[in-house]
Amino acid sequence: MKRIWFILIVALFSNLAFTANKEGRFVQKDNLFPRVEITTSLGKVTLELDRSRAPITVNNFLTYVINGDYKGSVFHRVERDDANEQDFVIQGGGYDKDYDGMFERPPIFNESGNGMKNDIYSVAMAYQDSKPHSGTRQFFFNMDNNKHLNPGRDWGFAVFGNVIEGYETLDKIMQVETGYNQKLGYTFIPKTPVIIFDIAVLKAIEL
Repeated sequence: MKRIWFILIVALFSNLAFTANKEGRFVQKDNLFPRVEITTSLGKVTLELDRSRAPITVNNFLTYVINGDYKGSVFHRVERDDANEQDFVIQGGGYDKDYDGMFERPPIFNESGNGMKNDIYSVAMAYQDSKPHSGTRQFFFNMDNNKHLNPGRDWGFAVFGNVIEGYETLDKIMQVETGYNQKLGYTFIPKTPVIIFDIAVLKAIEL
């Protein structure tokens, strides 16, 4: 009987330890620049994240990644400035292919004052309804040098990494046909969903 209880207790603590390690802060915790690979329906994109300047945002993003929360989500926003013939952003991670909202963890502090800029091919945390500290799981790629998204007198959008491979995939996504979606109420929604199949943490580079 004592042996059974011992096994149960060990199993319980092992499970708790496993659960604790499902937090992004434990992922390559000594690596300031972890990399992830995003596999989409239109190709792959590799990001290098910057934990040195955006630790809260990076660890939050990695928490969603290692728990598989981005699987099956989509890029719901592919927005261009047609008047000026400029690309703007590709945003995703928050909706499924039916454009229903997905599970969100508590919002995080906005790290937009970290010195990183919303330059082309950088990745930043999205927030909701002009509330700067409401970011949860949605992120976006800057597809131009979007200086107006940087902090000034007001909060900006926190950049937490940069694309290092897969620029052609983002350029391909930027060309998808978009239109009005009644559920979301916007005109920049891809008519054929661009799906995120998976986001995986890559092996740390050994220096």
